[in-house]
Amino acid sequence: MTVRTRFAPSPTGYLHVGGARTALFSWLYARKHGGTFILRIEDTDLERSSAESVDAILQGMTWLGLEYDEGPFYQTQRFPRYKEVIQDMLKAGQAYHCFCSKERLEQLRSEQMARKEKPRYDGKCRHGVANPPADVSPVVRFKNPLDGAVTVEDLIRGRVVFQSSELDDLIIARGDGTPTYNFTVVVDDMDMNITHVIRGDDHLNNTPRQMNMLKALGRTPPVYAHVPMILGADGARLSKRHGAVSVMQYRDDGFLPEALLNYLVRLGWSHGDQEIFSIDEMVKLFDVTQVHSSAAAFNPEKLLWLNQHYIKNSDPKHIAHHLSYHLGKFGIDPTSGPDLLEVIQVQRERAKTLVEMAQNSVFFYKDFEAYDTKDAASHLKPEAEKPLILLRERLTALSLWEAQAIHEAVAGVAEALGLKLGKIAQPVRVAIAGRAVSPPIDVTLALVGRDKTLKRLDAALEYIRNQTVVA
Repeated sequence: MTVRTRFAPSPTGYLHVGGARTALFSWLYARKHGGTFILRIEDTDLERSSAESVDAILQGMTWLGLEYDEGPFYQTQRFPRYKEVIQDMLKAGQAYHCFCSKERLEQLRSEQMARKEKPRYDGKCRHGVANPPADVSPVVRFKNPLDGAVTVEDLIRGRVVFQSSELDDLIIARGDGTPTYNFTVVVDDMDMNITHVIRGDDHLNNTPRQMNMLKALGRTPPVYAHVPMILGADGARLSKRHGAVSVMQYRDDGFLPEALLNYLVRLGWSHGDQEIFSIDEMVKLFDVTQVHSSAAAFNPEKLLWLNQHYIKNSDPKHIAHHLSYHLGKFGIDPTSGPDLLEVIQVQRERAKTLVEMAQNSVFFYKDFEAYDTKDAASHLKPEAEKPLILLRERLTALSLWEAQAIHEAVAGVAEALGLKLGKIAQPVRVAIAGRAVSPPIDVTLALVGRDKTLKRLDAALEYIRNQTVVA
């Protein structure tokens, strides 16, 4: 048997972390077993579905690298197929038209709840209607078995048994002929030969109904694995304030996709004490049967730690691909300055996100408008003027503009003036970077370049003189 999994989001919003984790688990299962991963867009909710949401889902999948083998398939393009199956089920006596009014159904529900019964359709139209009203467009209901039980052998939750008496005859087509969610899922899973369904446990109650329909259609139901929900650190259902935002928001916030994937795979699953997983390791080691049946808690600090790990340890070329996007947000073309790979090498130890790295690297590519007020007050003082003048002279005289020569020039100034190296380096940092934080000063000046370095030293000297005049 060839394993075939699917990720089937509804395009009524963005791809959030819960959906991304479900997609990841389905993708990993297919990859581990040499199977096929399918993307299906369940867009039958015409009022809430939108093209923008579809784009957000596709962008999120692409950014995460969860490539699909087939699809995307759109349910709205399969309406003729759903209609065909409904007609077949009506002819076979597996479904029937229901003419019950909305008012009757609401009254039935109220009476059942008053008796503390589980609300369910009472089957009034199950055996036919003698004189169906001409002015009513009937819905179509599935004839659910009345006796017995449906057993779900869930890969995560174990055996779950549903009594048929708890399952009513659900609507599979509305009065206007449009199919309902539970029915389209069944037809799609049947036609696409889905062998394993990995999805959120909010769908568990739909599973026995879908299994009964598949059996009625002569098909063996797929194997199910219902993944528990994700909670916030406070134990409440995950929401925007916890980090339940669009996957693309994580890109905009400076996260690497592999950091998010690594974090998501560990939400509810573990392999010993291992925390860091490459994609290949995820495929090799992930076992859906080992996913915990209890809800997992979302920890933003852990995600940030993982992101910092990947920034420090990933191939600079890979980081450059993603960092360029963030530099562009600052109006920077990374080809118009120092080699981006060299900038990444000197910045990667001091950034938790790519946004932070981009912010810290702007000064390499364009002049800043003002110094950090506090840093300038601390380091661009009158006593810094003489060291900066002497350093400028020595830098101007350098025949080779490279880190070692710059280091020797800075050290030579410190020695000549009897100062500690920091007394030279910190004013230079503020002069060149606009603040007192940068990579090692020799490397920083080497990357900024001779012309910009001398120009910024001149600006700093002018700033010091102006402050002296004002004082």
